[in-house]
Amino acid sequence: QVQLVESGGGLVQPGGSLRLACAASGFTFSSTSMRWYRQAPGKERELVAYIASTGGSTNYQDSVKGRFTISRDNAKNTVYQQMNSLEPEDTAVYFCNIRRMGRDYWGQGTQVTVSS
Repeated sequence: QVQLVESGGGLVQPGGSLRLACAASGFTFSSTSMRWYRQAPGKERELVAYIASTGGSTNYQDSVKGRFTISRDNAKNTVYQQMNSLEPEDTAVYFCNIRRMGRDYWGQGTQVTVSS
């Protein structure tokens, strides 16, 4: 079955960096586009970044453009999100996502807290 396991979250000061990872299994990773979402307390889950199956196309939410970079290693079945210049507004639980045959699959999420 599909499994998505996020890691790399933590507490970081404003201006700091984190690198999230999502290890995937149970589907053909190299043929599947991947997404990072986040959900802050009291807010709806929102799309942060997208990467196509080959890695040749990426898209970002406007608020993270120039600060976040999504990438993937198809040999390791892993998608990453490098997050630089973090701001308190980036505080959220970050989720890895795929859409497969009309259904969304989610990992358990990893908490990112940006605070001094």
